[in-house]
Amino acid sequence: MPEPANAMAGHARQRMQETEEDRITRESGKFADFEHDMPSLTNRFQFSLKDNLSSYLGSRNPFFANVDPEKDVVWMFDNTAYQNRLGRWKAQFVAAYFVKNSGKDLGEVVAWISDKIGLADDDKAKETIAERVQPLLDSILPAHAVNIDLQGVQTRLGPSGRDGISTDELAIPGHRYKDGEVITSKAIKANATPLNTTFATPKGWAIISDVDDTIKKTLTSSPAGILQTTFADEPEPIKGMPEFYNYLTQRLDTPPFWYLSASPYNLYPFLREFRDKYYPPGTMILRDASWMNLAGFLVNLTQGTEAYKVERMEKVHEWFPKRKFIFIGDSTQSDPEAYGEVYRKFPKWVGAIYIRKVTGVSEMDEEKKNDPERFKKAFKDVPENVWYIFEDPNELYQKVDSLIST
Repeated sequence: MPEPANAMAGHARQRMQETEEDRITRESGKFADFEHDMPSLTNRFQFSLKDNLSSYLGSRNPFFANVDPEKDVVWMFDNTAYQNRLGRWKAQFVAAYFVKNSGKDLGEVVAWISDKIGLADDDKAKETIAERVQPLLDSILPAHAVNIDLQGVQTRLGPSGRDGISTDELAIPGHRYKDGEVITSKAIKANATPLNTTFATPKGWAIISDVDDTIKKTLTSSPAGILQTTFADEPEPIKGMPEFYNYLTQRLDTPPFWYLSASPYNLYPFLREFRDKYYPPGTMILRDASWMNLAGFLVNLTQGTEAYKVERMEKVHEWFPKRKFIFIGDSTQSDPEAYGEVYRKFPKWVGAIYIRKVTGVSEMDEEKKNDPERFKKAFKDVPENVWYIFEDPNELYQKVDSLIST
């Protein structure tokens, strides 16, 4: 689920929300210098005057159009259904709308990334880059909607706003769903990804997990390294984490998972495929990416991440205030600070916080990122038995067993 935001306002807000951890990351990796000459992506905002003007009306737009299955593509994001006070099931349905293969800057961007990561004349590698970068270049599609089959009932998602994203809180027909049950909704007369909805009852355990360097190898704090691992390399899991997440699923009676990442929603197919291959299903929470040049991709990953994650976790708390959550993250960015802040707001909601201590990463100020004083500050007023810094996932099995026994 991406976080909707206006491009200009969103970037300004991110700069204002830059934390000390963001500053350390960006200065150590010299991000500002690297971003200076990144390619422009102006084609992303080429839409009709009608769509442009009516999109200001957001979800109340009466002038919207249904997507064209021949020209447009829709990504419908997996979600988690919750029960309201009357026991009725609801869920947040988020969709992103694009004009298919409309990114005219593809060749230029692929060449630029290939040059920056030192890629030789490898046609297969360049095909991989083109496939992953295409969704960052395609024109977004405001003022459009898609119809889906939701348990036999035709339901509309949208219309999309100025960022090409629609967000709808919808009731799900039927009442007798079980905890952990999954249903699949498909679009009607549209080129769209299927949408899996997982049902979660009000009580039980639940997991919020970071992605990069928590469950997926990034192991770099340099801009070129991030481009390499995002667009060129085959994604790899952190050693031992798939087995540990499988243990969480078994030991905690199939808890719902949220994968909370600062990655842009344009990487959803790439990240969803990685998740499906190695980890339990779950809702992916990703950032909006309404930027005018490729530099916005790196800014999204490195600026304002703490405020963004806190805001999204607060939303999950609205849906599941009685669940007990385990937060899992790493030391490369602002996970300790974000998780500590959420604990101080909702202490009864958080059962445990596990932070992976990342080492051996070039361009990372390891001394500052892994300083014990940093963790003490981040977890001020958080009981010591709640948070734990680990290097090997094997350290966590006993911690989980202890949680259940208390």
